[in-house]
Amino acid sequence: MDVLTDNFSLYAEGFLGTVELTVYASALALVLGFLMASFRVAPVGSLRVFGTVWVTVLRNTPLTLLFFAVMLGLPRFGLVLPFELFAVLALGCYTSAFICEVLRSGINTVPRGQGEAARSLGMSFTQSLGTVVLPQAFRTVIPPIGSTLIALAKNSAIAGAFSVTELLGTYKTLSELGYNIVWTFVWIAVGYLIITLTISVLFNVLEKRWGVAR
Repeated sequence: MDVLTDNFSLYAEGFLGTVELTVYASALALVLGFLMASFRVAPVGSLRVFGTVWVTVLRNTPLTLLFFAVMLGLPRFGLVLPFELFAVLALGCYTSAFICEVLRSGINTVPRGQGEAARSLGMSFTQSLGTVVLPQAFRTVIPPIGSTLIALAKNSAIAGAFSVTELLGTYKTLSELGYNIVWTFVWIAVGYLIITLTISVLFNVLEKRWGVAR
């Protein structure tokens, strides 16, 4: 218990850093995921190709390699940002590929006649997708989206290796100070458990409110 009480401010800083990474990267992943899912089902061939390439490349690229590409590659092209923003960009883009596929599977559960009926009423593809198809698709995939964002929260631990303040990175300082490494990781695990359980509860509430009854 001493490791927590003696270093509560350090744990709190790392915990808040992980929460910020999770929140901002989740927001980016959801926006890009919705956009790429729209591209994957668009009637325009070039958009479908772009969405397919985006998903294929990011899903098959190790996240650590993506962090290296973002942190070391983008500055070579003149894009210099704080490490925290680079971490959000890497996590958000990586997770967006999985969000996209989850949403696409949800879109496939919506009867084709729904979209055809919307277009027969004069709606464009964008209007029918945004007002008819995606809202129904989202209701069917609330649980897997929650699971994907839980994975994002745990993946944020990689950011600590790139000078980003987050929860797992606190073990380095505590180890140097001579604290028991087992208890150090126990309290780190508790912090991650709080974050992941919060996400789980949130999506359980969303599922009960908006989810499709099975």
